[in-house]
Amino acid sequence: MCLINFQLHRHPHYPLIVAANRDESYDRPTAPAAFWEDEPNILAGRDLLQFGTWLGITKQGRFAALTNYRDPAHMEPGKISRGAIVRDYSTQDVSPLAFMQSLQETKDDYTGFNLIAGNTQQLLHYNNVQNEITEIIAGTHGLSNDSLNTPWPKVTKGKNLLKSYVAGTDKLQIDELFNILSNTDRAMDEDLPDTGVGLNLERQLSPLFIKTPLYGTRSSTVLLIDEDNQVTFVERTYNKGSFLKESKFSFQIN
Repeated sequence: MCLINFQLHRHPHYPLIVAANRDESYDRPTAPAAFWEDEPNILAGRDLLQFGTWLGITKQGRFAALTNYRDPAHMEPGKISRGAIVRDYSTQDVSPLAFMQSLQETKDDYTGFNLIAGNTQQLLHYNNVQNEITEIIAGTHGLSNDSLNTPWPKVTKGKNLLKSYVAGTDKLQIDELFNILSNTDRAMDEDLPDTGVGLNLERQLSPLFIKTPLYGTRSSTVLLIDEDNQVTFVERTYNKGSFLKESKFSFQIN
């Protein structure tokens, strides 16, 4: 997962609104979103190489999403797959704070990551590079591959588009949220971050929706939790920028 736009406790009918893109190599095997056969409480897509996930929610309303921290210096071999973090949080009966505190003890077992975890009552953020746990305040937020609300062009654009749309809309339309996620505009060179991957790659990674020859946006997810604890979860999958499939789920939080 490489871009998470979300709003917490700002809309009169939706305590949590999430619109997120997962970017990955096209050849990495992935299963579309579903309730897992081996963990039927978890609704998420699944990485079929390490069997973790990047974003998911349980039937009890435990939500978690993860992004990588972009820095070539952190890409060391022999680390635990970061997708295990969301999977582990989703299967454990511990508070978000307790889970993140345990991650602090093993933070060097993983390459750089950001984790958002919690529920509609409370969301926390943890970055293992900065090693800080923070409670996320009410408002509109964005997370890409640095830290929460780092003003990268794609983060700022995603936040602004989400905030503008939901502020004037009583009943949210799924297609409109996917339209935000499908934005392919590149940032101006002078606005790009320098994450150590070179200017050309920074340009290619700057849109909300990424498409390069070997790597890009593999899936987009919209997650809504309304005032009655009704969950709407919609995932659209892509191959090299072309739409493949939509998976839609709706359930009441237990």
